[in-house]
Amino acid sequence: MGVRLMVVDDHRLLAEALASALKLRGHRVLAAAAPAAGAAELVITRAPEVCLLGTATPAEPGMFDPVVRIKKERPQVAVLVLGPVPSPRGIAAAFAAGACGYVRHDERIEGVERAIMKARAGEAAVAPQLLQGAFGELLNPAAQPDDEGQRLLHLLTPREVEVLVRVADGEDTRLIAAGMGIAPSTARTHVQRVLMKLGVGSRLEAAALAARTGLLDRAGPLHRSGAGPRLP
Repeated sequence: MGVRLMVVDDHRLLAEALASALKLRGHRVLAAAAPAAGAAELVITRAPEVCLLGTATPAEPGMFDPVVRIKKERPQVAVLVLGPVPSPRGIAAAFAAGACGYVRHDERIEGVERAIMKARAGEAAVAPQLLQGAFGELLNPAAQPDDEGQRLLHLLTPREVEVLVRVADGEDTRLIAAGMGIAPSTARTHVQRVLMKLGVGSRLEAAALAARTGLLDRAGPLHRSGAGPRLP
């Protein structure tokens, strides 16, 4: 039985070619649109079973914001990211945003279709070789470049760095909001963006990653010296 799906990619020719190939295999493709920045609104409006969301830069900050919005407003839609060979943290960031799978741009149509069927069935859809590479790097910190902390620091805005430092200090959302003079909802959004950019699923993991890579050593003194008052 065909799947009701959408293909959204910045490269219109790629999106249309993939959509045509999937139509020939019996699937109902609702749209093939570009750019990806408009994906969320389109998917929310059309509500397909599966959305293939293309990206050329999975490590770029905010790249998976459309996925976050789609899963918030249409949680029943399965989102598959379509992109280049990702870094382990690129895969993690996609899943942290709510994607259910990652498919390489150069995957054969049979592989794309298998991923689509898994996504519709509620299963994770990632090629075994991508997972092997991701686990290999994540389980071998020595293989990470020496400037990993600096690389992660560049992913965050100054305000997000301050949020990360406060998270590492054990502050909850209420304390972060009070210390930075912002609303709790804004503080919660900042925390979610930090987790997504670092490719982790919890505040504890974010703090551990920041400590292991030296990110806190680079950012901590500056932001702690300017930290605002804390609630008792």
